[in-house]
Amino acid sequence: EAGFYVNRILAPYMNEAARLVLEGEPVEVLDGALLDFGFPVGPITLLDEVGIDVGAKISPILEKELGGERFQAPAAFDKLLQNDRKGRKNGKGFYLYGKAAKGKKKVDDSVYGVLGVSPQAKQAKAEIAERCVLMMLNEAAMALDSGVVASARDGDIGAIFGIGFPPFLGGPFRYMDSLGIEHLVARL
Repeated sequence: EAGFYVNRILAPYMNEAARLVLEGEPVEVLDGALLDFGFPVGPITLLDEVGIDVGAKISPILEKELGGERFQAPAAFDKLLQNDRKGRKNGKGFYLYGKAAKGKKKVDDSVYGVLGVSPQAKQAKAEIAERCVLMMLNEAAMALDSGVVASARDGDIGAIFGIGFPPFLGGPFRYMDSLGIEHLVARL
């Protein structure tokens, strides 16, 4: 099946991160929010590592196979590819690479011009993390409901080992249980 579990739950999370960038949230704030939440790497760093072009290829496949707008990557991402931004592999993405990088990872500020946004931190980090993570949790629940994963336990283990879901939260299903269904539905 297209989008086996880990890719399937990662896609809406990544798309929400992309939407936040397009709303003007600074890349480093966004990545920092998800690192603070407990992920080993921020979503925008991950996009640069995997390849922006790869992300662009996956979205239409998931959208077609799983019939969901929730997998649709923001159209503005075409601008990145037109600007030959593929991420680390070609040294042009959201972050600086090579000689330009020097030391601590820095955002390539020219990416904001390509996307037509002015970066300005507007949301609290906890809110940023919640927006991205809720999309993942929602998709995990749908994957369990449709039998893509056999049990919540399998879904938790797959997410922890497959995409680095924060292990101290026990995985997406354990985390959903800790939040409570009423809270989760209200926030979604």
